Amino acid sequence: MKIGIFANPAKPAAASTLAEFCAVARELGVRLVACDPNTARLAPTARQVAPARFGASIDLLVSLGGDGTVLQAVRALNGAKAPILGINLGNLGFLTSVPDTQAVAALRALVAGAYQTATYPLLEARVLRGPRRRQIVRARALNDIVMGWGTSPRATMIEVEVDRQPVASFVCDGLIVATPIGSTGHALSAGGPILHRETPALVIEPICPHTLSNRPLVLPHDRLITLRAADSRKRLLLSVDGQSHGWLENGDQLEIRKAKETVRFVHLPGYSWFKLLSQKLHWRGSSADPK
Repeated sequence: MKIGIFANPAKPAAASTLAEFCAVARELGVRLVACDPNTARLAPTARQVAPARFGASIDLLVSLGGDGTVLQAVRALNGAKAPILGINLGNLGFLTSVPDTQAVAALRALVAGAYQTATYPLLEARVLRGPRRRQIVRARALNDIVMGWGTSPRATMIEVEVDRQPVASFVCDGLIVATPIGSTGHALSAGGPILHRETPALVIEPICPHTLSNRPLVLPHDRLITLRAADSRKRLLLSVDGQSHGWLENGDQLEIRKAKETVRFVHLPGYSWFKLLSQKLHWRGSSADPK
């Protein structure tokens, strides 16, 4: 079995967790593969390959860090089919379902085949510029695509279309288009709804809209969403899964649609999305026994 590893070396538990993980992998006859030099430095027994060959070189990918590390691991796969297991080395995350104290137990479960996988869609973002609509950016997202912030503190105007039909012109600080997985990230902090991960939908969420009538919009996930920066006084930043993809100018067209590629996640026995949600959001029920 060939397991890829992708770690965040800045996490305090990274070195010790990886050392133990590598030792047990050797005992189990598992071959570890890394493409990131920082990960390879913490795991000298792993075979290091070029990033372009990484996805095709592994059967499964283990991410050690937080949610940001998982998103980096998704980018490292670059559309390859290997499923991902997130091991959490910090605060509880929505994409990392296994604590670092259970890393070895998780490895044994993977080798034994005691796991299930779930497949989730990705989004594709394209930025088109100029009268000839020249493509200047193309990227994929698991969580969200954000048009916002910018070069001044003033609000901006973003025009929204769905399947080429006008929806609205939002006066706001920015706008988020999120997947169900991303609905518990930036979109949630902006006041958006929580979507179950299996919901075939997208969320359009204005950031600090300048009217109380603006609310999140939930759409089927097979729609084409078009956003346009319509304010010549301000340039906006494009963020895809938390990574900057440059500045958007007045008239630029951002097209967002469901990507052809998908990503798979590993779920070990006992995994519960609702339990994870309850822990992360500190939901509490009544502790009193019903009479």
